[in-house]
Amino acid sequence: MDRRAIVMLMLSTALVNKVAFAASPSFPAGFATRTISTPDGAQIFVRSGGTGPAVVLIHGFGDTGEMWGPLARELAKTHTVIVPDLRGMGRSSKPAGGYDKKSQAADIRYVMTTLGQDHSAVVGHDIGTMVAYAYAARYPDKVDKLIVMDAPVPGIAPWDEIVRSPKLWHFDFGGRDCERLVAGRERIYLDRFWDDFAGDPSRINEATRAYYAKQYAQPGAMRAAFAQFNAIGTNDVADNQMSSRVKLPMPVLAIGGEQSFGSTMAVVMRNAATTVEEAVVPNSGHWLMEEAPDATIKLVSDFIGDGK
Repeated sequence: MDRRAIVMLMLSTALVNKVAFAASPSFPAGFATRTISTPDGAQIFVRSGGTGPAVVLIHGFGDTGEMWGPLARELAKTHTVIVPDLRGMGRSSKPAGGYDKKSQAADIRYVMTTLGQDHSAVVGHDIGTMVAYAYAARYPDKVDKLIVMDAPVPGIAPWDEIVRSPKLWHFDFGGRDCERLVAGRERIYLDRFWDDFAGDPSRINEATRAYYAKQYAQPGAMRAAFAQFNAIGTNDVADNQMSSRVKLPMPVLAIGGEQSFGSTMAVVMRNAATTVEEAVVPNSGHWLMEEAPDATIKLVSDFIGDGK
């Protein structure tokens, strides 16, 4: 092969690698991955890395655990970071049931104990906030600190006002016909969330959108996503109203995007926990890790501390 051909091959390879890298969110190299089978047969895909006290990062809808890459990289300097894909999402299995947040809290607990972890800090965003609350309520003696980001907690005031928003029509969208409507149009459906809930939709770039649209186009993925939302009214509201009779004892950081939940995140958590710190991320909508990663990472890292 002559020199020109070698150079062209090198350039071509570099371009392919660049495209491949851009096709998915960045997650730290060196994190181990494994799939953990829960007692009810769900297969939970988990990334883990770092050393020190444990912290678990729980993603929401429109993302997978990949969303936490930049935060995981920072926290892994001082912590063991555990990042699952929720059941029905990403590289976890898509079982028929178990999408109420109390059951998914049990998934997280099983992942933690399987990995040899007892206590941890817990961080959640979107649906991950709902699962994080359920986890803290179900296992309060196992949570050192709780961080919740930009989502309501079903059944916790001012839930009755929040849920009246016409933007939340997707909570009741599901079933066979809805699955048929969205099949092959997952990108259109997801763009609605990225555009309507962002402060600046351009911050959710094309590579990110394409990557997650492919994840949610997997067989069974949208059915599972609808089930995540549908469980809010059928299970989660009642479960949380029962749980909230006893306020959470651990320190809580409630983060809202300035152009989304804002200070309402703290209002919600003050109705569910005894010690709540409020933080509002400027110039950001709902998608905090995509729209304002540096500010969000600093808030989370500072609150968690070095774990010593």
